[in-house]
Amino acid sequence: MLAAPPKPPPLTNTQLPPDTWRQLRGVRAATAFGRGSAKSLAVTYLSLLVLIPLAALVTNAFNEGLGSFWHAVTQQESIDALRLTLMCSFIASAFNAVAGLATAWVLVRDRFPGQAILNAIIDLPFALPTVVAGVIFYTLYGPLSPLHVNITGTWIGVTVAIMFVTLPFTVRSVQPVLESFTFSAESAAATLGASPARVFRTITLPALMPALLTGTGLAFARAIGEYGSVVFISNNLPYRSEVASSYIYSLAVSDQTNSAASVAVALLIIALALLIFFNVTAQRLARHRA
Repeated sequence: MLAAPPKPPPLTNTQLPPDTWRQLRGVRAATAFGRGSAKSLAVTYLSLLVLIPLAALVTNAFNEGLGSFWHAVTQQESIDALRLTLMCSFIASAFNAVAGLATAWVLVRDRFPGQAILNAIIDLPFALPTVVAGVIFYTLYGPLSPLHVNITGTWIGVTVAIMFVTLPFTVRSVQPVLESFTFSAESAAATLGASPARVFRTITLPALMPALLTGTGLAFARAIGEYGSVVFISNNLPYRSEVASSYIYSLAVSDQTNSAASVAVALLIIALALLIFFNVTAQRLARHRA
């Protein structure tokens, strides 16, 4: 058996032609400059739009000390607003996790007339101003509802408005994963006699779970800060149908800026904790499946 020929040694800088070496050096310099410029731009952009405003918010919240922050957050009106916000956000996110998965499934695996229109409508809550959605829901389900259904001033109305705003997050998170499926494992399981329900439960759903959790986490974080779509249908009744964003606004317009900042920081901490939880869980599921 013939031995493989030895590999030639790599070319060194002195062995390269001068013109080629100058070109390589120029490419490396341009690449390094591009990376440095991209990093500088990213850091500057994030600082101006995210880090500096967040630092100002936290500073304002703790301007009068930790006791003032805790007092503002633990007011009964604040607790009721936070409780209602979290409850409605949880229900809306859980419902949209199921409805969004079903919608993504239909868009990817079915073909029907008007599919492109439905696919475009999914993104409508992203493009439509949320206050317009609030007016629509108030008109449709308010005191003068043509359907004779009045859910204003109730947690149901708040939940319905949040569901409309957050539906695209789950759909757009799951849809690319479904489109990348090869269906080989599902076909093999079906060939071996597995029922469609069992194939979905044991093969399809575990593969979709990381993307589903990511979309649900984004929807939940978006829901707890929603204002425009719920401001009309909730009626902003303190201790009853006032969500956290409306409570923060009422504090701000009454010149209680420190209290408004305190409740906003509490809402920010909750959203950040939820995002970390969902992202870590999704990553662990993805690693476990890999």
